[in-house]
Amino acid sequence: MILAVDIGNTNIVVGCIDGDRICFVERLSTVSTRTELEYAISFKNVLELYDIHFSRLEGGIISSVVPPVTNIVKRSVEKVLGKEVMVVGPGVKTGLNIIMDNPREVGSDRIVNAVAVVHEYPVPAAIIDMGTATTICVVDEKKNYIGGAIIPGMRIAADTLTARTAQLPKISLEPPARLIGKNTIDCMKSGVFYGNAALIDGMLDRMEEEMGQKLTIVATGGLAKALIPHCRHDIILDDALLLKGLKIIYDKNH
Repeated sequence: MILAVDIGNTNIVVGCIDGDRICFVERLSTVSTRTELEYAISFKNVLELYDIHFSRLEGGIISSVVPPVTNIVKRSVEKVLGKEVMVVGPGVKTGLNIIMDNPREVGSDRIVNAVAVVHEYPVPAAIIDMGTATTICVVDEKKNYIGGAIIPGMRIAADTLTARTAQLPKISLEPPARLIGKNTIDCMKSGVFYGNAALIDGMLDRMEEEMGQKLTIVATGGLAKALIPHCRHDIILDDALLLKGLKIIYDKNH
């Protein structure tokens, strides 16, 4: 059993993986001012919540897109496990061929997602990750990572709309009762929610057109469960995609 941790801009996804079984998937807030001890207590509490003693864990692996937090979380996990923890980055074997202008620029979360998709789903494939930003990444029929798109996330869109206008209030990210809103809040919800669903559908159409192929489409991330059912493409929801990818990478390096 291993502890897998993905540090995102808004949330830290944490889970335990026993062989091929995901024991749990939970999310903590990413807070740059938190200390090593505070993170260690959070990880220890999550493990205790699921009745998993740290002695059962053989190791851990971390991916991160928040460099200032990476080492703090690494040390906190090592404090809990009493073992050295791997961080996805240069020198770590992923088995993924990255065909980009500068492969080192690709976020580790996108690499980890792609590793999981190549292992679990038919290719070519598109991977949608809905977090602070929405990313759509593409793996070709030869299992090469060939690029994608980065889009402002739903929460960024909603917050910017509120911050840049004098009379628009903050809203929750949920679909209104109808597409054509009858009040300001429902109009905003419709624009942010269904606007993002239409954006994803449109991007997928254009990607398939550029590829000249139908793509297997897999979605993950904190906001995917709410939005993806409202998209018109056939999209597989996989909330544990990142953790699966981290386990594959961990095994490749042990």
